[in-house]
Amino acid sequence: MTKTMNEKQYEQEHLDHILDKIKAKKAELKTAIKSAEGEARDLNSHFYDDVKLDFDGYSTSMETALSIHQQQQLLDERQNAWQHSAKQLDTVERLEQKPYFARVDFRETNEQPETIYIGLGSFADENNHFLIYDWRAPISSIYYDGKLGKVSYHSPEGEITVEMTKKRQFMIEKGKIVNMFDTNESIGDQMLLEVLSEKSSTQMKSIVTTIQQEQNKIIRNTSADLLFVQGAAGSGKTSAILQRIAYLLYRYRGNLTSSNVIMFSPNQLFNDYIKNVLPEMGEQNMVQMTYWQFVARRLPGMQVENLFDQFEDKQADTNINKFKDSTKFFKLVTRYAKYLNGKGVIFKDIYFRDKKRPYFSKEKIKEIYYSFNSNYSLANRIDATREELIKQLNRRITSEAKKSWVSETIQGLSKEQLNELYDRPDQEFESEEKEEQFLGRKIVVKKLKKVYNSIKQNHFINMRAQYLNFLRAVPKMIDLSKWGIAASDWEQQIATVKASFKERYIHMNDVSAYLYLYDLLTGRYVDFEMRYAFIDEIQDYTPFQLCYLKYNFPRAKYTMLGDLNQAIFTKDESQNLLKQISGLFDPEKTEVVQLTKSYRSTKQLTDFTKQILRQGEKIESFNRQGPKPALWGRDNAQEAIAVLEQILQENDRKKQTTAIITKNLADAKFVSEELNQAGRKNTLIATANQRLVGGTLVVPSYLAKGLEFDAVVMWDASKSKYHKADETQLVYTITSRAMYKLDIIYIGEKSPLLAVNPATYQEK
Repeated sequence: MTKTMNEKQYEQEHLDHILDKIKAKKAELKTAIKSAEGEARDLNSHFYDDVKLDFDGYSTSMETALSIHQQQQLLDERQNAWQHSAKQLDTVERLEQKPYFARVDFRETNEQPETIYIGLGSFADENNHFLIYDWRAPISSIYYDGKLGKVSYHSPEGEITVEMTKKRQFMIEKGKIVNMFDTNESIGDQMLLEVLSEKSSTQMKSIVTTIQQEQNKIIRNTSADLLFVQGAAGSGKTSAILQRIAYLLYRYRGNLTSSNVIMFSPNQLFNDYIKNVLPEMGEQNMVQMTYWQFVARRLPGMQVENLFDQFEDKQADTNINKFKDSTKFFKLVTRYAKYLNGKGVIFKDIYFRDKKRPYFSKEKIKEIYYSFNSNYSLANRIDATREELIKQLNRRITSEAKKSWVSETIQGLSKEQLNELYDRPDQEFESEEKEEQFLGRKIVVKKLKKVYNSIKQNHFINMRAQYLNFLRAVPKMIDLSKWGIAASDWEQQIATVKASFKERYIHMNDVSAYLYLYDLLTGRYVDFEMRYAFIDEIQDYTPFQLCYLKYNFPRAKYTMLGDLNQAIFTKDESQNLLKQISGLFDPEKTEVVQLTKSYRSTKQLTDFTKQILRQGEKIESFNRQGPKPALWGRDNAQEAIAVLEQILQENDRKKQTTAIITKNLADAKFVSEELNQAGRKNTLIATANQRLVGGTLVVPSYLAKGLEFDAVVMWDASKSKYHKADETQLVYTITSRAMYKLDIIYIGEKSPLLAVNPATYQEK
């Protein structure tokens, strides 16, 4: 028997021993949960059996209260025991599938050699001796960070240096070691190749077993206020960030919960794709939304330009767009709000019953608003105005109750409606007059609730007119010619915004400024509870949006990640985005990490796609082999559809999930319909709210961000479709979604953006 066989046999015996312990713990926890549930039920059903309910005197009442308190404490203890056991059971059941994935041998100076096994969670025996260490534990970092030899890790006691003598990796399936190998690297190429060669799925998987050294630095960083991660497509940016969230929840458990963490992702489809990663590691999902959802939920009465409108109806980037997206524009809103403290706030009338005559006129509201001292802030001023309006509203109840409409309303009420107004069924009054006064007041208070809500919700501010006034004030605050904007163009822009407002529609490059101005004006409270904010696909955000997020979550530490080569809404500023927002963060607490190695795609695909970019040479490919990309040139759409069917048949034979990625939704609908008519089953992803499914998908480019597929077909990469220089990044985004196979179909002349080395692809 060889040494390798002996080693494998030893490791299998060790695994069997650990699995026995895990199964025993699982049975023990199930018994404990059942027992705790039974005790809680028993306590609940006999809650008052041992409680002396006596309310005659102070001392006996106190005794009763203490007795109830003790019973409640017992119930809480059982509940806590049940929850603790349930959480432990969840960890144990996850470990039962794959107890660990690594072993590390090391020795501290003048200490005995130690061996630890690393898995998705911690597991200890009855003596509290750790049999498996959580991958997030301080000691586990030596597995990810160091090569054999001297290596250090940060522990609660400070930095500790050890001599690492072995690093072993395991592939475990159904309680058996199917493969194991020793390596000197963070994660050996052999293990990476095994994991990366797995087929793609509709859900992102955890990368805990294959975290690279550079990714580990991102995951365990606790010092930066801004961690800016720039990585190539497929470099594991998003995966590393999800592991980072899991690490932070583990590191600061007790002080940090998933509700203190927010993640902004590119679209709802992507949210669905990553939703299982944290639960797989035993953590709850963080607050997760798109930026569109973040702003649109605050404007239920208006339609906010969505992802489809932004891409499908996108006009050429103008100087006005660049100006509105800038940090300069953000500062102008701040400056304008300060000016409003002295004058210029526009109000609306508040109506009650008479729609011609206001209940509170805008002139009266303005008089109240500016009647307060000049040392009042905008927030104090709005609070005081609301308070005064509510006082005046309360004073009007009595006089309103004497009006004829009130007595007419009383006369028209049924017996059931009257009974609803009384405080109790047997309520009595001194006289009919007193009863009518009582009922009248009740009716008026109920009817005036709408006015009260309008005051509480600041509906007396004419926000649309206020924003338009701000836009009119902009030329007085800044020289627009320095931004290449003519006065007439700015006037036209104001007219466009005004026309949109009439349709109850607001463009994306107005919505952040609109809400920011509203927040400053009303003193809306920001979220001080949010501790960490993660922003994915940062290249698709504007500097203004990032300033606004920083304003909303002022105490959060930020992690921003993206590939500046993948901007869907192309902006010249994307390349110096960090420079534009640098003023928001302390330079001493800003860290920039670059991930240049792409793990998603085969070497052939990465070597092809990186040529599309101007600075693509920075991207390193991982040595995983596959076929060269294929380019299929055809004369018309019908020939192109025939080629597509041929490609799909081949991919089906290889059981590969295929995404046909088109430039826009119209093309996606055309392709999907053509395939349907040919009897080819496919799923058209037309909105971000759809679920990803297996099989053949047809997806417009702007919904493919962050996703990956076994095989990708780029539909109609012709010159007529892709010819602008600023579409380079879009072409790169589409082609870099493929993990193993890429086919590019074009009709007529090929796009000049695909002018790459012919040796790196095959023409068919």
